[in-house]
Amino acid sequence: MSVGQSPARIDGPAKLTGQASYGSDRIGADALWAVAVFTDQPHARLLEADFTAARATDGVVEVLGSADVPVNEFGLTMVDQPVFVGLEHTGRSAVACDVSRWEADRLALVVAESPEAARAGAAAITSRWAPLPVLADIDEALGSDTLLHPENGKPSNVYHSLRLRKGDMAQGWADADVVVESTYEFPYQEHAYLQPEAGLAYIDDEGRVTVEVAGQWAHEDQEQIAHALDLPVERVRVIYPAIGGAFGGREDISIQIVLALAALRLHKRGIDRPVGTVWSREESIVGHGKRHRGRITTRWGARRDGRITAVKSTAWLDAGAYNFTSNKVLGNCHLHQGGPYEIPNAEVDSLAVYTSATPAGAFRGFGGPQGAFAAECQMNKLAEALGIDPVELRRINTLREGSIGITQTPMPQGVTMPEVIDSCAAEAASAATEPVEDFSPFPSLPAEPSALRRGRGFACSYKNVGFSFGFPERCEAEIVLHGGADSDEPESAELCHAGADVGQGAHTVLVQMAAEATGVPADRIERRFSDTATSGDSGSASASRLTWMSGNAILGAAEEAEKAWRDGQRPAVGRFRYVPPPTEVLDADDGRGAPNFSYGYVAQHVDLSVDADTGHIRVNRVVSAHDVGRAINPRLVVGQIEGAVIQAHGYAISENLRSEGGRLQNMRLSTYLMPGIGDIPTTVDSVVLELADPHGPWGARGMAEMGMIPYAPAVVAALHDATGVWFDSFPLTPDRVLAGLQAAR
Repeated sequence: MSVGQSPARIDGPAKLTGQASYGSDRIGADALWAVAVFTDQPHARLLEADFTAARATDGVVEVLGSADVPVNEFGLTMVDQPVFVGLEHTGRSAVACDVSRWEADRLALVVAESPEAARAGAAAITSRWAPLPVLADIDEALGSDTLLHPENGKPSNVYHSLRLRKGDMAQGWADADVVVESTYEFPYQEHAYLQPEAGLAYIDDEGRVTVEVAGQWAHEDQEQIAHALDLPVERVRVIYPAIGGAFGGREDISIQIVLALAALRLHKRGIDRPVGTVWSREESIVGHGKRHRGRITTRWGARRDGRITAVKSTAWLDAGAYNFTSNKVLGNCHLHQGGPYEIPNAEVDSLAVYTSATPAGAFRGFGGPQGAFAAECQMNKLAEALGIDPVELRRINTLREGSIGITQTPMPQGVTMPEVIDSCAAEAASAATEPVEDFSPFPSLPAEPSALRRGRGFACSYKNVGFSFGFPERCEAEIVLHGGADSDEPESAELCHAGADVGQGAHTVLVQMAAEATGVPADRIERRFSDTATSGDSGSASASRLTWMSGNAILGAAEEAEKAWRDGQRPAVGRFRYVPPPTEVLDADDGRGAPNFSYGYVAQHVDLSVDADTGHIRVNRVVSAHDVGRAINPRLVVGQIEGAVIQAHGYAISENLRSEGGRLQNMRLSTYLMPGIGDIPTTVDSVVLELADPHGPWGARGMAEMGMIPYAPAVVAALHDATGVWFDSFPLTPDRVLAGLQAAR
């Protein structure tokens, strides 16, 4: 048996010894080096660009710009971004290519014999710009007549919106004994993955443009490269080496297209040398998308017995200069504004707004943390107004098996929110009286004991598993069984799968599931991972979907291989494309529809201390309860819970990414304060429930994002419990906390 065990990770020894090969490790001594030239213009029209001096720089081999791209456009869910900003292009672009809408739009790619020569060439490029109005945030974008993307035909910078109308709002407010209304604001978050953008491109032995790069969906990268280069998909190959973190930030294209373009252009000149690049940390922070900042204004009503009667909510997400995945993130934020509760009457509007700021895209939780922050804070405020325990209020209103969701369709089978709430509350109560040591925010200056306050908070949420809103979800796997013609059982096997291991241990789990499905020991399974030339489309390592979708695909492939084995085929090949239950696009008028086929459920309790004199917070204990359906690898499940909690802790407490005038102000880790080992919660208790998902492989649910979603509102609730003050925005840095406490006094 392999499922349910916690073997060592298959990539562990290589990573532990430094032998693992990441994108930057693939760049050999014979490689040319590429440097991307950012426009450094949040919003401006290009008047002139001169590459002459750059091309004449010692060591420079090539300088590429918009004129070199066959189809100068790309985008993951909407094509709204030029590969290069430039005055010359083929005309095959859906967007105006002579406008920079983001300080990290690309003007050129300089290819040279060394990084130093490439940077010297980049510095030699001159350009002249006509400034355009910079719409630095949502309010400026909503209040301006300037359209950042006039090509989409929208009358304003609101380019995507969702609408939900359920029940009778007038009756809902009439039935309410208590109403709470607030406006919540939430910040950017930087992915800060360990490995910055790095990769290599070349023409392989079969003439394919090949890119070795870190990503989350190899086949989608392949399609976007092929589109921009105007090549058949089969002439592009994408390989993922070891990946040092992703968290959604590698879903969108960064260096893939420009590296492929460089390799292809040089090949046509008779130069068959690989081209590599490695971004600096500053380039990485400036040059890729963030978690969406934004605002939610919401009003909730409830009866004296605790029953919610009505929810009215409006969300604005700052998409930044380009869509990236904002239209999809907006969908999750839209659903989460009602929380995991039975809402009889609802009016929810959600809007994505183009601005001149850094684009925002996928990040662990994918819109869930923003919507849940508003919903869970509202629940805690309702509990206070009603005099009902916050956990009990959730028990009264939680979604259950057979509940009708906020989109007016039944929830998918396997709703376990009540069990998760109870498990979290029970675990939190078991240690509620444990003493907590006093803390000092400054090692040399002990805190004044009378200034220390302690509080506890609770929040819960849910998270979709898999792609939503009618997307054609699928996942492919191939299993090949080997053995003698007279063998009753296979002696070994091959597993071919394109799923990305972004550090979460996915490849270990895939091998475990293949071993379970075939009966072949894991150490006798040869692995072919993350290569479009050897594997079918797995879909993305995102949306808490990879284990769920891959497991079902592996089960199907194993069954097909077993049939071939029984028919006497040696080797016996099984290929399978798993397609889950369908989802639906929500109705444009009332939001009716079945948006997801499966969910995971989470509840969190936070115990913290705050120094009222300085505003410093220490989180003493977190209880994070999850229904994972079935823990394929229990150790990795706990690792995902703890990792999500710590990432959420930084989001809630310390990570304050600042943007002014469309420019990031603190693009270094020395000024963007991620929590270190001394800053994280003292204790994280992971409560793992295994209540099977009806459609999950071996009952498993996706779970990697869940721990991110309810943490910030649980911290806010605990801070309120300690101080009596509500905080409707975060991060809860000491200066903000102190200012809030002083204002309340």
